[in-house]
Amino acid sequence: MIVALLYLVLAGAYLLVIPIAVLLYLKQRWYVASSIERVFMYFLVFFFFPGLLVLSPFANFRPQRRQVQV
Repeated sequence: MIVALLYLVLAGAYLLVIPIAVLLYLKQRWYVASSIERVFMYFLVFFFFPGLLVLSPFANFRPQRRQVQV
């Protein structure tokens, strides 16, 4: 029973918790990251791809609308 619970916790962390943290990190740093940090970002996306695929319908990375002043 403990092994099954451990698998469930690890699967939840891999598919939901860590990808949410990765998405928040990417949203915060995407436009200001250095080249080495960008390589690290690509690694995170590659490593947590299944979880990011699960969360992708809910992610919105479109830039904010600009306010044009006349």
